[in-house]
Amino acid sequence: MQQYDITGMSCAACSARVEKTVSNLPGVEACTVSLLTNSMSVDGAIAPEQIIAAVESAGYGAAVKGAEKTAAPSEDALKDRETPVLKQRLISSLGFLIVLMYFSMGHMFGLPLPAALEHDPVALGLIQLLLTGAIMVINQKFFISGFKGLIHRSPNMDTLVALGSTAAFVYSTAALFYMSHLQSIGDMHAAHALVHEFYFESAAMILALITVGKMLEARSKGKTTDALKSLMNLAPKTATVIRGNQEVEVPIEQVRKGDLFVVRPGEHIPVDGIILEGEAAVDESALTGESIPVDKTVGDGVSAATTNQSGFLRCEATRVGQDTTLSQIIQMVSDAAATKAPIAKIADKVSGVFVPTVIAISIVTIAVWLLLGESIGFALARGISVLVISCPCALGLATPVSIMVGNGKGAKNGILFKTAVSLEETGKVETVVLDKTGTITQGHPAVTDLIPANGFDAQTLLRVATALEQNSEHPLAKAVLEKASAENLAAPAVEQFRILPGNGLTAVSEGQTLLGGSLSYLSSQVSVSPEMEQQAIALAENGKTPLLFARDGQLCGIIGVADTIREDSPKAIAELQHMGIRVVMLTGDNPRTANAIGKQVGVDEVIAGVLPDGKEATVRMLQTKGKVAMVGDGINDAPALTRADIGIAIGAGADVAVDAADIVLMKSQLTDVPAAIRLSRGTLRIIHQNLFWAFFYNVIGIPLAAGLFIPILGWQLNPMFGAAAMSLSSFCVVSNALRLNLFDLYDPKRDRKIHHKSHKQEEKIMTKTMHIQGMMCGHCEGRVKSTLEAMEQVESAVVSHADGTAVVTLKSDISNDILKDAVEKQGYPVTSID
Repeated sequence: MQQYDITGMSCAACSARVEKTVSNLPGVEACTVSLLTNSMSVDGAIAPEQIIAAVESAGYGAAVKGAEKTAAPSEDALKDRETPVLKQRLISSLGFLIVLMYFSMGHMFGLPLPAALEHDPVALGLIQLLLTGAIMVINQKFFISGFKGLIHRSPNMDTLVALGSTAAFVYSTAALFYMSHLQSIGDMHAAHALVHEFYFESAAMILALITVGKMLEARSKGKTTDALKSLMNLAPKTATVIRGNQEVEVPIEQVRKGDLFVVRPGEHIPVDGIILEGEAAVDESALTGESIPVDKTVGDGVSAATTNQSGFLRCEATRVGQDTTLSQIIQMVSDAAATKAPIAKIADKVSGVFVPTVIAISIVTIAVWLLLGESIGFALARGISVLVISCPCALGLATPVSIMVGNGKGAKNGILFKTAVSLEETGKVETVVLDKTGTITQGHPAVTDLIPANGFDAQTLLRVATALEQNSEHPLAKAVLEKASAENLAAPAVEQFRILPGNGLTAVSEGQTLLGGSLSYLSSQVSVSPEMEQQAIALAENGKTPLLFARDGQLCGIIGVADTIREDSPKAIAELQHMGIRVVMLTGDNPRTANAIGKQVGVDEVIAGVLPDGKEATVRMLQTKGKVAMVGDGINDAPALTRADIGIAIGAGADVAVDAADIVLMKSQLTDVPAAIRLSRGTLRIIHQNLFWAFFYNVIGIPLAAGLFIPILGWQLNPMFGAAAMSLSSFCVVSNALRLNLFDLYDPKRDRKIHHKSHKQEEKIMTKTMHIQGMMCGHCEGRVKSTLEAMEQVESAVVSHADGTAVVTLKSDISNDILKDAVEKQGYPVTSID
């Protein structure tokens, strides 16, 4: 994707014109123009010179922003340069306008005119002409841009302003010349009467009021990038690196990958790196929004812009410059702002024909009033009012400013939307699919239960387990060792350590023979009481792995190990369900473990025994029922994340999962999923309000300006009030979008349960788990799978010969007998169906 800076755009009609011009070029696959950031993104095989030439032929300027992948924008690039210029223009305009209003309307407020002018209307008119001319010169940009657009057959908002102001000025100048003629022939009464035909103050006031609106709009637009600017301000400007065994402070740009740098308490970490020496509590709130500091030690990674709150750190730089986590976040937020939401296409279509339509309405208005017998001045005033009250800017800004503010709000809270489409569509999801391991659970096993047998205590049990597991490389062994470390329990030395066939371990410690393993293995080696056996079975039914340990032929007890549920998982799932979203847990684990976890967290459905390609197929099947969001963190989740309507990656997960996703959760907490949906819905609500206001304003304002209500209600709009309304319309739209900064992402009180069409139709997805005997290999699995999926009522079947199960997802209901019959005909007995 190539990005360009575009100059000369003043309203939505301009951006629509540029987008249409470039999109029509051969070789261009996609083009998006952002009025908010004055930028353009182009996909396709086409030379930049051709694109720049096309933009210039349309009456605008273009320049390449960067190479294939643009660098993250700098703070200087986002600096608000427009507001100071407009402010200076406004101050200069007001200086002349106050004097002009005194000469043109002062008499209405009892202000005396110089005696020489009271009897010389031509001199009075000439002064007004000169003052108006000065204001027009100060605001010449309206005329240059407006008439340039007209010449290139792409009229814009500036065209409306320029035409309205010019029409008032030309008519008033013509009246002044006619007045001069009347005064020269001595018809002073008629000459004085023509003073009321002057619209110099309207021509000037239109320009001044539109400038006020432009300045307020520019100032508000500048605030929409505040989140991006605050992220950029986080980046440290210097780093303390080690060069030749000495600490040297260098500009951040000079730090290279592989450099060693040090960070003292209170200092910002300059670049991404890995800790080589030291321990510290690091405040990562700048990147994740999480206020609690994270303890870091040797081997842990650190990120640029985070703060070392305690302890000395010596680190090696792993990612610098545009590769740091901070730069990638800035790039992601910036790229999202440059993309266009689908809802914006409505405004784009209207903007493309808006200005020509308004000009046509203005001409028709003048003609109709003249045909009805009104004076030229009256008819012209109505036509000018139509021109200056119409506002395509409000239409063009309704969506992009909301997207920019919404993206910034998400970034501040560690929720990164990659595109405007993802921000808009997330709020529409009907089903959220959660991967179990690492998403609902912590992703690594931990000891949950210590159940000593009679004659032993918990510490003795843990000591025996630690002695055995210290030489094991099994993931469950790590959980036992972590528990021992937390209890400050030292592992006794062992010898003759062996891994036994059938899930067992043995070793000799202090002359005693230690044994450990599964229930089935230990039961064959030592005596296990019925009570302890029942406890082991209960642990397994709750999704835990029971590990039994014995010493010298005597059972010491059971240690329950499980991948523990994240603290916030039940709360996040409850919030999603309260929003009217169906929650499905997807996992490759066996059905018993999966169902136990699903019951604890309260999901609506559990789909177990699913391989990575099966996850993708399951998501595809769920999409037939409505929009699906997939939440995952591992490499095996990438296909499903890509397939889903919205892919959500836990930020601490695998890079490939993050790359495949539409949304990245930096904090790795599941409550950010409902928060992201809440923010999407809030942003969409603001967009709808803005679009309604923009359309409503024009639908009411244009007929009012044209004088449609004069015969009915007697309402007549002065062109100056029309200009004031136009200047405030865009300001209102941008200000409304800024309200998103006050939005609380984590407050569920205002959540509304959306009853989706697919839910109303009650097209409930049903699954059945078949317990099958006799399957010995992958060939057996394939035979059972093809048999089941050949049935009309079956959507998919996930078969595991290791677990002896087939998880069948149904399109429609089917009796257990028919399923059982089909499988048993292939020679595999079915013991039960859940």
